[in-house]
Amino acid sequence: MLKLRDGIVELYRKVATSLPPDVEDALKAACVSEKKGSNARHALDVILENIRIARETARPICQDTGVPVFYVKTPIGLSQIELEKTIIEATCIATEKVPLRPNAVDIITDKNTGDNTGIGFPIIYFRETPDSTLSIDLMLKGAGCENVGQTYKLPKEELKADRDLDGVRKCVLDAVYRAQGRGCSPYTIGVGIGAAKDQVARLAKEQLMRRLTDTNNIEVLFKLEKRLLKEINSLGIGPLGFGGKTTALGVKIGVNHRHPASYFVDISVCCWANRRGRLIW
Repeated sequence: MLKLRDGIVELYRKVATSLPPDVEDALKAACVSEKKGSNARHALDVILENIRIARETARPICQDTGVPVFYVKTPIGLSQIELEKTIIEATCIATEKVPLRPNAVDIITDKNTGDNTGIGFPIIYFRETPDSTLSIDLMLKGAGCENVGQTYKLPKEELKADRDLDGVRKCVLDAVYRAQGRGCSPYTIGVGIGAAKDQVARLAKEQLMRRLTDTNNIEVLFKLEKRLLKEINSLGIGPLGFGGKTTALGVKIGVNHRHPASYFVDISVCCWANRRGRLIW
């Protein structure tokens, strides 16, 4: 487990200090699309320079190194208890070595643990698979963009949103409009639809792990993702809320079956620093 622990520490370093190529490429394309001399173009220039410096100096991209969220796929028979211990140990080491900002605060005492570990911190989701390999996905989710996410229960009269995909569309546009630039746009938007509040919250956040360049294998959802991205970027919120063509880099939608009496939609908003990475063991 020591080699695995060290591998997770390096995963933390990679995710904290460099963006995935698809996200960086999207930011570069957005910068070119914005008008020269505009606030939007300047904001994206600064963001791209920040990304370059962070990678070259191996320093975190953002001062908020976020909440670590792990999605772990384990082979049958591998102890999830031992894996959790290894992840927590790696988190303590990474906090000191990367370094990561200590973000784990006790709800009762309001004291910071100092090492990014605590009750339910980091967040770890396990899923057992028949594969022979261990797959560990890590997202560092900033609090600013987390705070602007929204959960909706359809129908929602004030939005004229019914229990259908057009109702989902109205919820997404409402959530982004409410967020404006407070979550550090341009955003990646994850959408989860299903039967229960906890279910759709997890599903929405999982969508943020998808590459911006991927294609939803459900055609109607693929079309809705493209339509929503176009409509969000027509809102004029722009990078960091300064106005412009680029409010979002991508929209990703996941669905589960729902109960006949319920229709929940969760919108998980990720800032421009969509920090994610994978370790295969």
